[in-house]
Amino acid sequence: METQNVKDTVRQIFTEYLNANGHRKTPERYAILDTIYSIDGHFDIDSLYSQMMDQENFRVSRATLYNTIILLINAHLVIKHQFGNSSQYEKSYNRDTHHHLICTQCGKVTELKNDVLQTAIESTKLNRFHLSHYSLYIYGLCAKCVRVNKKKKTSNNNKKEK
Repeated sequence: METQNVKDTVRQIFTEYLNANGHRKTPERYAILDTIYSIDGHFDIDSLYSQMMDQENFRVSRATLYNTIILLINAHLVIKHQFGNSSQYEKSYNRDTHHHLICTQCGKVTELKNDVLQTAIESTKLNRFHLSHYSLYIYGLCAKCVRVNKKKKTSNNNKKEK
């Protein structure tokens, strides 16, 4: 789906959610939604705040960002991830299913698309439970951290030999 069509669709979904739940439809909320749906991948509140501050038309407070993010999560337009001790978000409408590889050393998050894994999870029979969506986090070390650790180990071994 084309980017503008997606933005129009999520705007309509958000409007319906706000109307159904008695929330105000403010220009700031729609500007936040539009900014989020312009971001590829994950973002945190700080990066969203910076991006919003770069836009001349809308200056929003962090409180407004946090409150709007909650509304967007409840409207199923944004997903919250807890990667270690930081919260990250991503748009959820019209997104391909993907999994996350999380480096336990540097915190880097990489998206993984694996059809075999996706099919296995989605075809699993769950007793008395209807799957609507899921997230899979795989923890380990990224290639860069593995290299850094090998260099440290080699360096330490060389020091011991002297």
